[in-house]
Amino acid sequence: MRYLLLFLTIVFSYQTSSAQIYEIGVFAGGSNFIGDVGSTNYISPNQAAIGAILKWNRSPRHSFRVSAIFTNIEAVDSKSDDPRRQQRNYGFRNGLFEVSAGIEFTFFDFNLHEISLKGTPYLYTGISLARHENFFFDNNGVLTSENTNSWAYGIPMVLGYKVLISPHLVLGAEIGARFTFSDELDGSVPDADFRQQFSFGNTNSNDWYTFTGLTLTYTFGQKPCYCNF
Repeated sequence: MRYLLLFLTIVFSYQTSSAQIYEIGVFAGGSNFIGDVGSTNYISPNQAAIGAILKWNRSPRHSFRVSAIFTNIEAVDSKSDDPRRQQRNYGFRNGLFEVSAGIEFTFFDFNLHEISLKGTPYLYTGISLARHENFFFDNNGVLTSENTNSWAYGIPMVLGYKVLISPHLVLGAEIGARFTFSDELDGSVPDADFRQQFSFGNTNSNDWYTFTGLTLTYTFGQKPCYCNF
């Protein structure tokens, strides 16, 4: 949570007179995990997620976007459709703080200085960093903390729809999956090398997590002279 507060402090203190237009706002919704523990449903929020978003609109069709989101990812084998997972009966809850940066593309022109009710689908992708706690399951299936934290790199793949609901407010709804380059989020691969005997599951398949929710952003800045990139 302290990372989210730090991000909000930096964002709200960032003011500029540059001839562009910006958006600042919040994300609120839910998260779910897809890996070697729990259900494998890709869209099944089971924990609350909250965060902040900053956008720099470079044209009516694309924006540079930065976000910070905090959640607890949770997975329980008893809620899986796989009988083998149900019999194993593992479960965990792991705090996760994600920072993401990338480019958002709209399907149609979305000029915020044309005051009318307008909406468009959009795609967002880039790179993400997710800080999480490390743990493992011992031979008795007991979840044991490693008392360390790691950063998991990932690629966000977000599909959404946004609407300009007033001269300065944009409301959006989005579903975003994150493919990570880590298999440690669910404890199936311990962080410490000397604990590798406790590894389980498909070690060739990395972890995923998904955010589903709403965004509300406030627009500010002078009328832009949109760039060619």
